[in-house]
Amino acid sequence: MELPPPKDPFAELVVADPRYPRDAYLFLRDGLEYTQRLLKREIGTKARHISGQELLEGLREYALKEYGPMALTLLAEWGVRRTEDFGDLVFNMVEHGILSKTDRDSRDDFRNGYDFDQAFRSPFLPTRRPD
Repeated sequence: MELPPPKDPFAELVVADPRYPRDAYLFLRDGLEYTQRLLKREIGTKARHISGQELLEGLREYALKEYGPMALTLLAEWGVRRTEDFGDLVFNMVEHGILSKTDRDSRDDFRNGYDFDQAFRSPFLPTRRPD
């Protein structure tokens, strides 16, 4: 008897909210793990809850590290054009039991976190040399 293939929770997310492809959720998952490692190094503690603002900063750093000047383009291709999109991804994952949240967490934690153009394009613009 052959076992059925395991369910892919990320495929289920795409069906539930087709605004974002599977790659956007995988990026968020990997960016969350990156942020957890980063904060663990900084604080020296076991994994702990990460705030929306901490996650936004970690996702920004992770995107720049992994994708460099292509980060903005890739995120846009995945439908992620503002920090609120990260919040929607997170809360879709919460609603499907992939991530957990505290009573203090809300989608508002991701509202107006940073300007995408500034966050993902500016680090690669040439600096102007003084005349």
